[in-house]
Amino acid sequence: MGRTLPTITQIFAQEEQAIDRFKHALRRSDQRALEDLLVAARQHLSAAAYASYVLPVFLFLLSMLLEEHKRVSQLGTEVEALKNQHERLDS
Repeated sequence: MGRTLPTITQIFAQEEQAIDRFKHALRRSDQRALEDLLVAARQHLSAAAYASYVLPVFLFLLSMLLEEHKRVSQLGTEVEALKNQHERLDS
């Protein structure tokens, strides 16, 4: 029988286990932040499966960065909307 390669989901679970001790050594607030990042990475596992030639850890970090960038962009849009609303009220 041939050897089967682990799926991206299995690799992600292995990486999560590998950082478990690190995660538990963090402050509670940092643990929650790390968990949020891991959730963000999980959202992109299906896309990561298409990039099998790239290191999985890089894909997980890129997924986290992508979600953080989307959040920052959303907050920037909200800030601009609030500034515009404030300017209209001052006029």
